[in-house]
Amino acid sequence: MVTNTGSATGEDGRPAVATLDDLLTTGVAGRRVLVRADLNVPLDGTPTPDLPGGRITDDGRVRASLPTIRALAEAGARVVVAAHLGRPKGTPEDRFSLAPVASRLGELLGAPVALADDVTGPSARETVAGLADGQVALLQNVRFDSRETSKDEAERGALAEELAELVGEDGAFVSDGFGVVHRKQASVYDVARLLPHYAGGLVLSELSVLRRLTTDTARPYVVVLGGAKVSDKLGVIANLLTRVDRLLIGGGMAYTFLKAKGYEVGQSLLQEDQLDRVRGFLAEAEERGVELVLPVDVLAAKEFGADAEYQVVDADAIPADRQGLDIGPRTRELFAAKLADAATVFWNGPTGVFEFEAFSGGTRAVAEALVGSSAFTVVGGGDSAAAVRALGLPEDGFSHISTGGGASLEFLEGKAIPGVEVLED
Repeated sequence: MVTNTGSATGEDGRPAVATLDDLLTTGVAGRRVLVRADLNVPLDGTPTPDLPGGRITDDGRVRASLPTIRALAEAGARVVVAAHLGRPKGTPEDRFSLAPVASRLGELLGAPVALADDVTGPSARETVAGLADGQVALLQNVRFDSRETSKDEAERGALAEELAELVGEDGAFVSDGFGVVHRKQASVYDVARLLPHYAGGLVLSELSVLRRLTTDTARPYVVVLGGAKVSDKLGVIANLLTRVDRLLIGGGMAYTFLKAKGYEVGQSLLQEDQLDRVRGFLAEAEERGVELVLPVDVLAAKEFGADAEYQVVDADAIPADRQGLDIGPRTRELFAAKLADAATVFWNGPTGVFEFEAFSGGTRAVAEALVGSSAFTVVGGGDSAAAVRALGLPEDGFSHISTGGGASLEFLEGKAIPGVEVLED
């Protein structure tokens, strides 16, 4: 049984879900196969006539989807890809069109990828009907249909039925969008209940990695958490305090921890409503013998901006008119030292505003410490993965770069994962 511990195998060690290899063994030539991929890539926001949302700035998720799509196409399947982009409100928005994704996917596959103008409407039906063996089509952003994310099971079910009808009675469903498996959505969960369903290679590899982070983990086990808000990671922090040897806290969330210790944080990002919870974390870490490491110095600026003037200040003495935008040089050395002897490392969230060169040094320092480590190192998707690429660091310098930040965190938090559980037979 696949559980929220991240295990992808049953008691006999075999996959507890049917896999892409199982589907290929049964034969897919001439069959339509619906693939739920995670193609939620960042765009530069500069519109062109062909690309209203702009160009892709990081195609990592597109590249991660290739093995499954290519394997099906090469086996003669008529591949129908469903995906989302951004957070449209259930209606079409040009800036969230999957047009740039279809273009890039076609470039990487070396063959055109037809893009439907809708999700399951006339254009989708015509596009899918026109597929020949080995060809690939992409449905328009599934979140253009409000039923995709509806809390009403009947509404989601209706969209799922339309998706299933696109591939027909001989069709199949492959779940390969790890970044969305924690969502109970029509194209992730409900459609899997209607079609023969299989786990794609990407989902299986992610589950295998998460198992190493939750079961018989090699120690010392160190986790680095960053990002803006501590409230986004309350559950995962609570669970990690029962598992890890060392927890390093950076990013905007660090200032709530510093304030909880009684330090002045100036204008830094602060969630005052979380102070009591954070004080509880500090006490629990001490009680459990978990080393909880906070910044000892920060880069403090008077304004938020790429060219903001800053000074290095002690983390317990941030001036009242300044805000911390990155960890300082002594903290970078401290974090690197705390990572040096690790056997397992999970990193989720930048330690500063890495998009601004002046405040990217802390995130770079953490990443370079992992690249130079002999540990099993996992980058937990989202902004961390984007930072690795934006800073020009070697992707093969890490053991694994996840495609799903939110899904990874929910696994580590111990939550049920609907998009995985539905694949169980």
